[in-house]
Amino acid sequence: MAFSSSSNGNGSGKADVDVSKQASSEVSEATPLLAASPVATTADPNVASAVTEEDSLLPKPEDKPLPKLQIFLLCYARLIEPIAFFSIFPYINQMVQENGQLDEADVGFYGGLIESLFSLTQMVVMLFWGRAADRWGRKPVLVSSLVGVAISVSLFGLAQSIWQMIVLRCLAGVFAGTVVTIRTMVAEHSTPRTQARSFSWFAFSGNVGIFVGPVIGGALADPAHQYPWAFGGVPFFEQYPYALSSIVVGCIGATAVVTSALFIEETLKKDTKPTPNGASSDDPEAEAGALPKPEPTSPLELLKAPGVGIMLYNYGHAMLLGFAYTAIVPVFWYTSPKLGGFGFTPLQISLFMALTGVSQALWLLLLFPPLQHRLGTNGVLRACGVAYPFFMGIQAFLNLLLYQNTHVATIVFWVAAPIIIALGSGISMAFTGVQLALNDVSPSPATLGTLNALALTITSGLRAFCPVLFTSLFAVSVKKQLLWGYLVWLVLTIIAAGFTISTRFLPAASEKDYDRGVAETRQED
Repeated sequence: MAFSSSSNGNGSGKADVDVSKQASSEVSEATPLLAASPVATTADPNVASAVTEEDSLLPKPEDKPLPKLQIFLLCYARLIEPIAFFSIFPYINQMVQENGQLDEADVGFYGGLIESLFSLTQMVVMLFWGRAADRWGRKPVLVSSLVGVAISVSLFGLAQSIWQMIVLRCLAGVFAGTVVTIRTMVAEHSTPRTQARSFSWFAFSGNVGIFVGPVIGGALADPAHQYPWAFGGVPFFEQYPYALSSIVVGCIGATAVVTSALFIEETLKKDTKPTPNGASSDDPEAEAGALPKPEPTSPLELLKAPGVGIMLYNYGHAMLLGFAYTAIVPVFWYTSPKLGGFGFTPLQISLFMALTGVSQALWLLLLFPPLQHRLGTNGVLRACGVAYPFFMGIQAFLNLLLYQNTHVATIVFWVAAPIIIALGSGISMAFTGVQLALNDVSPSPATLGTLNALALTITSGLRAFCPVLFTSLFAVSVKKQLLWGYLVWLVLTIIAAGFTISTRFLPAASEKDYDRGVAETRQED
């Protein structure tokens, strides 16, 4: 009975022999024994289950080890953007006030305007850099972008007017290729199993940049007055008090140019898979018999995919909170307690920013992986959503301590403020969480680049308008003493409460044990 269907007549037997010969001509000694063929996966249920089991004899793509050296080099290149962005924060308000001869209450508006135009420029050129990376390769775009950032940042400290500051920051925004390229290269080096670890290091390096940038900016700003024993009497640093900080940041960027040009590998690979005839897919003769490549998914089609729309919204909501807080904090810390701030010096601003960067890095590196493993990505995002409103609202109470202007209140402030900053920095896990959740809802690996491009476009747009919007709101609330100068914190607390609600509607793809549930469902089917 087992052979009756294959020996039913000479014609049928001859046809079987021909098929066997044709199949044998398409294999070689290098062909896997358990090839992914219709026969192997569907003819025998036992074979099908064996091939699709988690412990298959064939190595799975997610078992590929993480290239640690390449991730390290990409993370080092990742440092440059936050260092360049945050290094000016300790002195940007003082620089704006000196260059523009402005009143203290008007400083926040112009400081936010400079950062908004920087990000608006990034949004405009982001798509260009993404297409350039797809056409010419990731590495050329990364290296050329780093060169542009290093030069433009070095020149920023030489600005003598607000218009010069705006032009130079926009020039730095033009070279936004580092942002989209590094994130794409990290994703292309990662697998579903290693992406949490690789993106944790990616986020960690960004927070190291947040730590290093303000330290450089605050420590090296106006060296002729901070270190008169070393730089006093030097005409260059007296005329350009913020040049030293910018030049040092530019030199750090130059080292990233060298390491990226020499050691980083290209991740954009051409399709050179062999065709059934033994020719590579880039052979014109082979292309005639090859299957047509699928049409690329349009952004509109991608937005309609399950879970993508709500995840992009949560991504944007988290970025909105992050950008708003980052824009307000420098001018909030700089403003005197009587007007609703902390009255910090540039050095104190840099130290508190450094504390923020270190705290965020520790949360992401040490606590995020086990929390993500235990709670799932969605669980971490919901926890951050609960904590966000409390962290925003407590800033006004910290100002009240300094406003009392008593010895006891001041001591309480200097004890409580660092602790609150360190613990509150845990909300930064939301930024890594939304990135991982975004990867999870991608319909396929082929659409991950487009999905990241959409997310970065949203990020650039928010980053363009958030600084000027919220710093202007802060300036108005301080100048008019709206709600005793705390109106901006009330608005941020309400927006943070909205994030608490939106995290209740996250896609199921990032829930804990989602993969296990899907696997069990497939086994039942």
